[in-house]
Parts: sequence; structure tokens; C-alpha cells
Amino acid sequence: MEKFSALLGYEFRNESLLEKAVTHRSWTAENPNGENNERMEFLGDAVLQFAVTQYLYEDYPQLSEGQMAKVRASCVSGAQLAEVANELGLGRLVRMGSGEAASGGRKKHSILADSMEAVLAAVYLDSGIEQARTVVLAHWAKIVDAKAESPGRRDYKTRYQEVLAASGLRPEYDVVGSGPDHQKRFVATLEVEGEVVGVGEGRSKKEAQQAAARAALGE
Repeated sequence: MEKFSALLGYEFRNESLLEKAVTHRSWTAENPNGENNERMEFLGDAVLQFAVTQYLYEDYPQLSEGQMAKVRASCVSGAQLAEVANELGLGRLVRMGSGEAASGGRKKHSILADSMEAVLAAVYLDSGIEQARTVVLAHWAKIVDAKAESPGRRDYKTRYQEVLAASGLRPEYDVVGSGPDHQKRFVATLEVEGEVVGVGEGRSKKEAQQAAARAALGE
């Protein structure tokens, strides 16, 4: 549990919430006195949808409603949830019945996806929506950014380079990262002939550079 919490980037105050979040219905079928995570899956889905939607709305003002809907759908899919769950090693924690475990249940995408949603619900129930949003973005922001490129995210770096091309100048980016791997933040400083013209922050080097170029463009 401690290793998982460290990878998740969140330490539970009420660990029973996490325990319930990783309890599959096959386990409660064999242990009738326990509770499974099905209701938490429902809540966790809403938490994930909200966090991704808000991020898209705030960080991608150029995307239309339809474009945001497409990006969100691909980011909150069962396959994507299972991928994040695998990165966190969630399968090892899931409590399931002996039959389900014997049939490879710990690797089933549906079980991993449902358990991941339940974990997000557990964070929400333990600390509220802002903390849940922080956890979601720690693992989903890079996914959203990658998928949002195709619907037409503005390429501020290219635009700024085109602005400078007329005068023969070249932009230079200096990027510094800080924080743990699962919550790393980057700050990019954009200079032209030694003068700082823009500073930007992001969850990846590319995002920070885009933010710095956007600042230089005054947008």
C-alpha cells in the first residue's frame, strides 16, 4: 500500500477507503461481510471526467465543444484507465476471489480500469475534489496534452519562431525541472539574443516551452 501511495502521489488519511477501492466483487462473493468497489467506480468516473474536462476547458480555449468531447473520451476510456493502473502497479493490490485471480484477473483491463476509478473516488472521499483533481492531473495531464495536439492545439513555438525569422533571430529555451517524477514541473525561459522574452511552466518540457512562447507572443 505504501509503495502504491507513493506512486499515486497521495497518502490516505483513511486507509479503509483505499482498501475498499481495491476490493473486487469476486472477493465479496467469497467474503459476504465485506464491501466491494462498484459504487466507488461510479463516483470515480465522475471525478475523472470532471478533472479532465476542467483541464481541457482552462488550458485549451481554442478547442471546440466537439473537439474537447473527443479528447476527453479517449483520455477516460477503459484502456487508458488500465494503462495508468498498470503504471502504478494497481493490479497487485486488488483483492479478488480465488477463481478470478486464477483466471488472470489481475491483468484484466476491465478490473484494472474499474479499480483505478474507485481509487480516484477514494481520494475524493478522503480529501475532496481539489486534491482528487491534483492526483488526476499528475497522471492524466500528459495524456490529455498528447491527445489534444491533434484537434488543433496552437503551436506557439512555431508561431514565435516564424515571427523571429523575418529578422534572422533565433529563440533559445532553457528548461529546468523540479519535484518528484510523478509530479514533476518544468519552467522554461525563452531568450532572444540574451534577453528574456517569455517564461512558462508546464508538466512536461514541451508544455513549458509552449507556455514560454505563448508569453512571448503576449497571448
